[in-house]
Amino acid sequence: MMVFLRAHGLRIALLFLAILLPLWGFGELAEDVGEGRDFAFDRPILEWLHAHHAPLFDQLALLFSRLGYQYGVIPLDIALVAALWFRQRRRDALFAAIAFVGSSLINIAAKHYYGRVRPSLWQSLAPETTFSFPSGHAMGSMTLAAVVVLLVWRTRWRWPAAVISLLFVLAVGASRPYLGVHYPSDILAGWGAALAWVIGVHVLMYGVRRTQGLGR
Repeated sequence: MMVFLRAHGLRIALLFLAILLPLWGFGELAEDVGEGRDFAFDRPILEWLHAHHAPLFDQLALLFSRLGYQYGVIPLDIALVAALWFRQRRRDALFAAIAFVGSSLINIAAKHYYGRVRPSLWQSLAPETTFSFPSGHAMGSMTLAAVVVLLVWRTRWRWPAAVISLLFVLAVGASRPYLGVHYPSDILAGWGAALAWVIGVHVLMYGVRRTQGLGR
């Protein structure tokens, strides 16, 4: 036991931080939302984004908002699970399926539990009627990105996948406050919850040794 801890203790500590830090971030945001508190950064960021509206930005925001849910993330989730399953990568397919379905269920449950009303500072180009916290687009895109990066991390595609995934997550996340349908804190909470969930599922399905070896 001591030999194992001496050899892998630092990586295990980093692994738990990778889970606990996003989970802690989500918890801090969720606590304040549950108590009805406002975040000092939410309204100024929304107002700044709205002040910089332009036709090109409007179209980009609408595009990435659609890609972040029904026209991008959901079809890609299904396609990835199916591709892994038919390539006989059954454990990977199960990991992806659990990550995607679990993230969606967590998001739905959290939205109804906290019941946060969406911002209404202006008439949105893509109005929403569901609850706001945490952002489903942020959670869905981050879940997909994290699953893909974890699956390809031991291949030569890990850095291209990580960069593309990061850019996609940021674009989807930015599109929602730009359209005025989410507070920035909704986005941060969605990212934190998704990261903690996906890494946690990976640890449970593949074990600590494989997950902590991702840093090699």
